[in-house]
Amino acid sequence: MRVGVGWDVHRLVPGRPLVLGGVTVPFPQGLEGHSDADALCHALIDALLGAAAGGDIGRRFGVDDPARAGASSLVLLQEAWGTLKARGYRVLNVDATLLAEAPRLAPHLPGMVANLAGVLEVGMDRVSVKATTAKGMGWIGAGEGIACIAVAALADPADLP
Repeated sequence: MRVGVGWDVHRLVPGRPLVLGGVTVPFPQGLEGHSDADALCHALIDALLGAAAGGDIGRRFGVDDPARAGASSLVLLQEAWGTLKARGYRVLNVDATLLAEAPRLAPHLPGMVANLAGVLEVGMDRVSVKATTAKGMGWIGAGEGIACIAVAALADPADLP
């Protein structure tokens, strides 16, 4: 088994949709970034790449590429996963925690899980997405941004029959 950890954070800004795990969450602000700034997908991409010693999201999908402007992070996740799958990796499970003071994310978590499971080609029982707040502390608690931490466990192709 190989394990990777990913972390991502984006500032909340007006005039952008809030997209997390490929789900558009109704909220007056969205995440600032070159792509759709989906912090959940970004953290998961880093966790997957890290588990396979495949670099990081910045090296794989740089912000200098105009073709990636506004890109769906689910598509980026699909590309990253496709590369790892072609190398023989299999997802054992992924787990992510979103940190946001607002909006309330619990009603949207099942859709996020379904989207991620679909891209990773695994059952929803292998994908966990949770949300918590910062209890009013720091920049997350002040509602200035949203962060995510993710962990991915992959079956190592060297150990597969």
